[in-house]
Amino acid sequence: MALIVHKYGGTSMGSTERIANVAKRVAKWMRAGHQVVVVPSAMSGETNRLLDLAKEINPEANPRELDQIASTGEQVSSGLLALALMREGIDAVSYAGWQVTVHTDSSFTKARIKSIDDQKILKDLNAGRAVVVTGFQGVDPEGNITTLGRGGSDTSAVAMAAALKADECLIYTDVDGVYTTDPRVCEDARRLDKITFEEMLEMAGLGSKVLQIRSVEFAGKYKVKTRVLSSLTGPLMPLDQEMKSGTLITFEEDSTMEAAVISGIAFAHDEAKLTVLGAPDRPGIAYQILGPIADANIDVDIIIQNQSVEGKTDFTFTVPRADYQKALDILKGTVQQAHIEAKEISGDPKVSKVSVVGVGMRSHVGIASKMFRTLSEEGINILMISTSEIKISVVIDEKYMELAVRALHKAFELDQK
Repeated sequence: MALIVHKYGGTSMGSTERIANVAKRVAKWMRAGHQVVVVPSAMSGETNRLLDLAKEINPEANPRELDQIASTGEQVSSGLLALALMREGIDAVSYAGWQVTVHTDSSFTKARIKSIDDQKILKDLNAGRAVVVTGFQGVDPEGNITTLGRGGSDTSAVAMAAALKADECLIYTDVDGVYTTDPRVCEDARRLDKITFEEMLEMAGLGSKVLQIRSVEFAGKYKVKTRVLSSLTGPLMPLDQEMKSGTLITFEEDSTMEAAVISGIAFAHDEAKLTVLGAPDRPGIAYQILGPIADANIDVDIIIQNQSVEGKTDFTFTVPRADYQKALDILKGTVQQAHIEAKEISGDPKVSKVSVVGVGMRSHVGIASKMFRTLSEEGINILMISTSEIKISVVIDEKYMELAVRALHKAFELDQK
């Protein structure tokens, strides 16, 4: 008998028919003798509907009230799933995050989990019940309902698995695992049987949308065995087959992983590049440029500072495309006029980032040269480069992004087992 945490996304909970299928799947696991905790998301589109209502009532909606409203979506889906499980003959009980209790900080709309009380859940599990706990939410020290931000149910599920010392956390989604790259961009993309937490963390941070990055961080920190698999398969598929499906995210590298130098190609198309030309090269210049950007709550990704020439340097960095104009205005206003008197501020809102990721890079040389040669042969100019121990990222013109992904996928033979 194993203790398993199931997480189901909004698509999996998108209708009463799909909720009934989730109940059939959970019931199958329980009839095989396993203890199951289920963490569901709100029904597909429900959170957006609730937040749209709030913004319609008051465009300057208070974050505390937004959490109060948004949290109800998961309560509905959890209650419906508990009812569906009862119809399957399974004793089930549902809880909201504040009833368990999932303790968070007070950062409304983007709270972080601090701890989870497991006694109530363990008592129910030992009594033979299926326990359904709302994802995406918790309660702060003052008793206010909080939500964890987009994709927060993934983090809820992994945190629950860590608190309960579960044998495995199964993340059921509308895809059947983690792929070498997005199949919509490269038809030769292949599903991975295994991937390390490090690789998955890089993939999630670089644009892969399969898992929320915070959930991967949590899984890696607490060594929670996590599997990404499809909820769209038949709910009564043989259990031994289901237990081996999808992609297993593991902590340990094995010999087969080492053989695969590159595990995947990640990309982000919504990037923008900003350059400060002719900035004075003096101590603190990077802070004087990026400090006001950070104060405006704008994330900065790749940063390059050129070598000083006659006391002047060029400083280039990337930001999310949605923040491009805001960042450009800050540079041309506050930064250029009050701090650095740069020669020129320029930018390009139409760039993309493409990255190769793999733990095998630690023990293999020539990955960067192979990547750069491949892009060169396709006539793709590299604008910026960033590296870490297990990834190389390049910034290129967005019109070449899909070509770059397909070319690199083929060059590193990711279409082959």
